[in-house]
Amino acid sequence: MSTDNERERNEEAARLPDQLGRERLAAPVRRTGMFGTSTTGDTSGFGRLRVRGSAPVSAERPYTDPDDPRTADFDRVADDLEAALGENAGAVERVEVARGEITFHVRRESLPRLARLLRDEPSLRYELCLGVTGVHFPEDTDRELHAVYHFRSITHNSEIRVSTTCPDSDPHIPSIVSVYPTNDWHEREAWDFFGIVFDGHPALTRIQMPDDWQGHPQRKDYPLGGIPVEYRGATVPPPDERRAYK
Repeated sequence: MSTDNERERNEEAARLPDQLGRERLAAPVRRTGMFGTSTTGDTSGFGRLRVRGSAPVSAERPYTDPDDPRTADFDRVADDLEAALGENAGAVERVEVARGEITFHVRRESLPRLARLLRDEPSLRYELCLGVTGVHFPEDTDRELHAVYHFRSITHNSEIRVSTTCPDSDPHIPSIVSVYPTNDWHEREAWDFFGIVFDGHPALTRIQMPDDWQGHPQRKDYPLGGIPVEYRGATVPPPDERRAYK
């Protein structure tokens, strides 16, 4: 009997890549080309690339994989976080486990409370927030801007990721500098490059671009523009003037 079950599992695993491939090809095309540019030619050589959308990934229990020691603590962390949130457990929209890492996707309005629990709850004790970075997904309607945080617990030797989102039309996320002061410059950088407004930040100003710079240069909709580069007698035109390959 166990041999038959094992054979069925092996056959199911063998069919999985083909099944995932068909589902991927059936998904709608979100953008074309490497960078999805529309104002300039695609000079990447990937102009015919089709990037298809997919539903948000949500892991199911158990989060721990016996064959991956990196995941050994995941179920304990998830249980302790759920217990600490209590009636506010709905603050975590979904949990994603991939490549030996766990990500808690939380509602933006719940971020400060969750950060304080991560820091202060004895069973969690994430003493360090390693920073926040922005990500821009123009095709993710009403969730175009993502803020991603990494937390490290020295006490429990554990690391997790927390992600939250906001729409382009309302690019506001609460600051957690009052909980993790070292996030100060990281939030300024995410504002500078992505335009995420961290409400409650003590001095949300640009940190790398000039104060009078227009726009946020790491957004996907930022124009490629630029200046020509001269090197050893050769001149390379800015991206918006280069030849487009079809």
